[in-house]
Amino acid sequence: MKPHSRTPAYREFIPAAGLLLTLWFLTGCRGMPTQGERAARQDLQTVREVLRPRSTADRPPALTGDSPLADYLRFAMLNQPRVAAAYFDWWSAVERITVERSLPDPRLSFESDIADIVMTLMPGLMQELPGPGKLKAAANVATAESQTKYFAFETAVLETAFTLKRAYYQLWFLDENLAINRQTLALLAELEQIARAQNAAGKVTLQDVYRAQIEQDQLATEIANLEDSRRPLLAQLKAALGLTRDQPDPPRPARFQSTPLTLQAEELLDTAFTRNPRLHTMAAEVRLAEAAIALAHKAKVPDFSLGLMADAKAGPAMFRPQAGMTLPLWRDKIAAQIAQAQANRSAAEARLTAEQIMVTVDFAMKSYDYRETTRNLMLLQEKLIPKAAQSLAIARAGYLAGQIDFFNLIDAERTLLGFQLQEVSERTRREIVLADLSLSIAGIAPDGAPLLPPTHESR
Repeated sequence: MKPHSRTPAYREFIPAAGLLLTLWFLTGCRGMPTQGERAARQDLQTVREVLRPRSTADRPPALTGDSPLADYLRFAMLNQPRVAAAYFDWWSAVERITVERSLPDPRLSFESDIADIVMTLMPGLMQELPGPGKLKAAANVATAESQTKYFAFETAVLETAFTLKRAYYQLWFLDENLAINRQTLALLAELEQIARAQNAAGKVTLQDVYRAQIEQDQLATEIANLEDSRRPLLAQLKAALGLTRDQPDPPRPARFQSTPLTLQAEELLDTAFTRNPRLHTMAAEVRLAEAAIALAHKAKVPDFSLGLMADAKAGPAMFRPQAGMTLPLWRDKIAAQIAQAQANRSAAEARLTAEQIMVTVDFAMKSYDYRETTRNLMLLQEKLIPKAAQSLAIARAGYLAGQIDFFNLIDAERTLLGFQLQEVSERTRREIVLADLSLSIAGIAPDGAPLLPPTHESR
């Protein structure tokens, strides 16, 4: 009887070592990026260079009281946490493209037959292979979703710029209000002295003096209220700049800059339909729904799996190939997936149409507000305020001459004050309307905004 032949010990580990070397090789593999993934990463890098600059010179400028509005805007857009959050959401969506277009991880397995001793020891390696076109379709869905996230980021940037401008204008025109009220308070003090002189001459009663004092007391309280409102307005400016409570307050702007807007009404509406970020978001959602329909149709395609197992104890080595395939039998399920994706596309198209209608309505309303404030300002600056100033001068002279009473004099003073304050209010309103038109509706970004160019292919 021949002695039982034994396989050399080292030969038992050759198949296992081969599989481990194959697995080690696969861990260093990289997938093939899609065209949409490459474009999305390039867009991300373009924005990152502005929003997260490596150079200190490109970071948000230090603000001073003499800083122009452009510096305040750039500081806000680069420092606002809401902008950062929207940016990281977009970054996450871009990274998801790589995840969706990649193959599933290979699976390492072990199988063994054991009686009194280990009879077989079979390590194996299995790879799942999604059906043809599935990974590309999934990557297209992720790419479309990343575009919606970009436009959400663009919306956050423009909203930040609008919030900053609104706080900037409100704070500036607060000083205008205070200046007018202080001038009026000085005028009332002068009118009180006139009333005292008239009373001393026996021409009027002491009631005129009291009326002048009442008006001064009321106006002094109004000035105190306006001064007190500076703190919340500064808090709004600080919040718009993205500064936290423990950071120092920003400097108050020392000079005023208006919102330039040179486009005509029709040009501005065309620009809104071309660049409005809300419309871009809705259009991107339509593309996302269309990509989801293409992916849903791929549910009809089976998935595959391939693997190989090797018996480490056999001599010579024995290999066991494995293959598998899914069977997409549930047609009602596939039909429901396709119908769901088609319904989502119809909903996205309806939302896009509704948003187009709303942009048109918003544009019409804001355009009317701009024309209305412009007419009101022309009326106040060219007619009402000059005439009210003349009326006050005539009333003052008439009071000194004893031709009118103090009530008419105070009424003339109130009329002038009301027109002056209304003029400041209309100027504030017009600047905010202009900012809303240019940023929120037309989507015209300020200089230095961390956004892709308007003519970029992703648009």
